[in-house]
Amino acid sequence: MSYATKLEELITKSVIPDIDERLDEIFEEIADSKDASEDAKEEIEELREFKQDLQDVLEDIKNGDIEEDECKELIDDILDAQENDDDEDLGFTEEE
Repeated sequence: MSYATKLEELITKSVIPDIDERLDEIFEEIADSKDASEDAKEEIEELREFKQDLQDVLEDIKNGDIEEDECKELIDDILDAQENDDDEDLGFTEEE
């Protein structure tokens, strides 16, 4: 299995579902309190931007616009972030 395929699977089966789950949690908290704090608004925006970055990577994979070494690096970053379970920095940086 290529790194591109592994990255695509990791993003679609793990990372994006985790983001969606966290967004759902935030929206539930907002619904319960009937108010969105600035922190909640900021986290929602960051998660949405991160999810869009991931969707861009998936598009790059689909179009063959990403190198295998970049895919391996992103996989390593994602796995490291998941191990550290650091919600503030998901360990993803997209290189242009």
